[in-house]
Amino acid sequence: MKTFLINGTCETSFITWLKNGMKNTFINNGFSLCEQASEDIRLVLNFTEPDICRPFRRKAQATFVVSILEKEGPVTNVFKEAYPYLIRSLSNHLLYINHHEGTTTFFFLTPEQGCYQITYKQDDEEAKLFQKIYDRLEPLASSQLVIDNEFHFDLPETLWNGDNISMQLKHSGKKLDEMDLLPAPFPIDEYLTPRDMRHLHKLYGIGGLSYGNLSARQDENHFWMSASGIDKSNMNTIGQDILYIKGYSSEDNKIEVSVPPEITPKRASVDAIEHWMIYKEHPEVGAIVHIHAWMDGIQATEINYPCGTVELAKTVAQLVRESDNPAQAVIGLKNHGLTITGRSLEDIFERIDGKINRQVPMN
Repeated sequence: MKTFLINGTCETSFITWLKNGMKNTFINNGFSLCEQASEDIRLVLNFTEPDICRPFRRKAQATFVVSILEKEGPVTNVFKEAYPYLIRSLSNHLLYINHHEGTTTFFFLTPEQGCYQITYKQDDEEAKLFQKIYDRLEPLASSQLVIDNEFHFDLPETLWNGDNISMQLKHSGKKLDEMDLLPAPFPIDEYLTPRDMRHLHKLYGIGGLSYGNLSARQDENHFWMSASGIDKSNMNTIGQDILYIKGYSSEDNKIEVSVPPEITPKRASVDAIEHWMIYKEHPEVGAIVHIHAWMDGIQATEINYPCGTVELAKTVAQLVRESDNPAQAVIGLKNHGLTITGRSLEDIFERIDGKINRQVPMN
């Protein structure tokens, strides 16, 4: 059911106008407005303020939170200025509104460091603006997250210290660092209170944010993959830095991970569902690398679905399927980065060497 909630008390004249316009547009497109929070809420429009950036404490993972705040004056670096608000508000998305010299710019920021914008002037048609905002947010709010893990302490003893393939993963992580393709993990603990950190960990299992990931096939049904929130240039411990992915349970909507006994495992990368879909369909694919960078002349997704959603995984898997050579595909993720398949990790690095643009185009 398509339900949404409006939260927050920030009431400038512009925000009041925006709140009413967004409310009516979502209702006109089939969403039902709820009066109070519950586990069944699909979308929360969380209106907040820079000085008092309050999070909405969702009761379920499936609740998609968009925090909305406004600012006057020029913006020199929107990511540096606005991204901390995305983190402080515990949001899936941030709508950062800037008024400057007669133009209002709506910046949409994602946890994956994506940023795109819509501009609006006073004489522009209101209905078109609200529909553009709706078109940006609705596919994201309606997507299905796959971020839970089911850990099985049954990794064969011969793999407790890894093998040649996990070692290749370790070396490839160092290679990404040498290529300056591993942004430093975002220090979320500097922006969140201990209480918010506990809430974030309880709800999502998140203890840190890092960007990019890589994996390599072990056999027909299993693959090694970098864990979430780690320094991928220094992967050592099996079950914490490097995980053995067994598969995906559609019934439980969980990624299944095999780890050594008596270890405290870390969560699998949110992109594990995407990698699993590609490996399952294409036995010739031996490795996958995801980076926040770009290459010219590539096929790209139309919608920037959040990482860890079935919709993003299916879209990328479809583009891999439709590529000239699925075993050596380069797929762009809109406002996000690249997913690259290869017969091996070495194959991937040989193909991308000298062709990577560090800046992801935003639109």
